[in-house]
Amino acid sequence: MSWIQEGELNLLERISANILKAGPMPKHVAFIMDGNRRFARKKNMERQEGHTQGFNKLAETLRWCKQLNIREVTVYAFSIENFKRPKDEVDGLMNLARQKFEKLLDEREKLEKHGVCIRVLGDLNLLPPDLQQVIAKAVLSTRAHNKCFLNVCFAYTSRYEITNAVREMAWGVEQGLIKASDVSEALLSECLYSNSSPNPDLLIRTSGEVRLSDFLLWQTSHSCLVFQSVLWPEYSFWNLCEAILQYQVNHQSIQRTPHPQFPNII
Repeated sequence: MSWIQEGELNLLERISANILKAGPMPKHVAFIMDGNRRFARKKNMERQEGHTQGFNKLAETLRWCKQLNIREVTVYAFSIENFKRPKDEVDGLMNLARQKFEKLLDEREKLEKHGVCIRVLGDLNLLPPDLQQVIAKAVLSTRAHNKCFLNVCFAYTSRYEITNAVREMAWGVEQGLIKASDVSEALLSECLYSNSSPNPDLLIRTSGEVRLSDFLLWQTSHSCLVFQSVLWPEYSFWNLCEAILQYQVNHQSIQRTPHPQFPNII
């Protein structure tokens, strides 16, 4: 399936979208796309088919986000912890990623038309060399686009990301490029993989799990967190609307939360 789906919302979806857009809307939404394996068991299919259905749902969700004027989406595609899964499942996920990034290269004209910039966040050195190459080509081919952004967290955990940022700052001090007194929250944020993106306004996790699983721990300190019981391949436009509604209900309290760097600003 294509990364970018064409097509409009139906009448009822358009009416609902317009009602939602009358209120405060998240500009950046992050997804923990959980439940692919449970979906496969539920449907008596191979685990790999569950992961494929999960990718198809991502493509559909990106279309909904575009219709809702959500400019940036970040997804948790593959955790470093996932390398501990059975070898056949890990190999299958690597093959799926290889296929989808190659498909992305085939769709460069469509991505350019919609202005989609693809970023991949994580330690790509942990991936097979051929997959690193196809990801690099995909990222480079869209880096000039600036209408909307898709951040794919692959070979990623937040603790690894933060540790890497601290290591970079320590190296800078050791090399005399910065002073120890320059180390700050702002500088650490600049050293994260996500330094080109604003923090998510809304984080959604599917499948009923109510934990972050080492995803964007630094970036979501002031985000609205929504946990939904639906399995990711079964996610619907209405599930997304429900999550956005929860964001809107909590928007004022989120806005009143002082930023740790600016505690006197409300």
